[in-house]
Amino acid sequence: MTRIILSTGNIILGGPSIIRKPGTYRSNLELTNSLRSNFTAAQQDYGAILQNGNGHISNGQPNGHTKHPAPEIWTERDESTLYVPRIDWGLAGLQEDRAAYEITVKLFFLPTAPPEKRADYISEALRLVTKELGVRDIDLLIISFPSISFEGDCEYEADRRNAGMGNDEEEVATWGLLENLHDQGLVGRLGIAEFGSEKLRRFLDEVRIRPAVDQINIKNCCNVPPPLTKLAKTERIELFTHHDSTDILPSGTLRELLGQGPQGAGVLADGDVHASGLKGEIIPEWVVKYTAFVKDRGVIENKGYFASAESVEEV
Repeated sequence: MTRIILSTGNIILGGPSIIRKPGTYRSNLELTNSLRSNFTAAQQDYGAILQNGNGHISNGQPNGHTKHPAPEIWTERDESTLYVPRIDWGLAGLQEDRAAYEITVKLFFLPTAPPEKRADYISEALRLVTKELGVRDIDLLIISFPSISFEGDCEYEADRRNAGMGNDEEEVATWGLLENLHDQGLVGRLGIAEFGSEKLRRFLDEVRIRPAVDQINIKNCCNVPPPLTKLAKTERIELFTHHDSTDILPSGTLRELLGQGPQGAGVLADGDVHASGLKGEIIPEWVVKYTAFVKDRGVIENKGYFASAESVEEV
């Protein structure tokens, strides 16, 4: 088993390396295009360093059967974890003191990943984000659970359908993990995504630390449901809208990103006997989006994504 960590670098500002080049898309398109851009830049940067005597990037494959540089050139393996692309942590960190920033993190649990591993997912996602930004703590952590959305012909129907989505027991158990992070001073405020009025009411009755934020996507209906607006006002919960996809990294999209196809990175073998990539099933686990906002200047200095997947070789 191999754990794959994918990263975009800073998609707002280009750093000293071309590997941290900006991206210009939102939601799942922002994620996939930024990952693809970062993969291509890493292949070019690290491949150029290892050019062969003829001035061509060595792809590590016999007879030139693939256009991709060999994965070991531009990725990095640390025991059972493969970083795609490899990360130069020397470029990490923010430009100003920590107090100058509002740092928001949104963690998406993907439907293909088992809920019992969420403690590990939370720990790894926050480890990567805080290392990337060079900080110890974050201001707001929003959790997006799988299989929850606002869908309907109007806001009332969307709110009604939302009441039966997700898994209340699993969500409350996961929230307890976040409460511990808050108690340790590692997270300032906690938030949820896609919780309608009935679902939020049940949730509030079960948790110790109430969410400070409820972030919802109302693209399929007209307005925020009035019952949710009323409940949020009563409970002093901020309502934010967003445009994130509810399934931000499906298995097919991930395989296309990492595969041998024309837009793939060549990390997966995809049945190619000449390829040196990973073989077997690939399972997306989580995606984390982070934003470092400079409060005094009103600008975003650093924004990016990490994503995790598990590669299980066929026996």
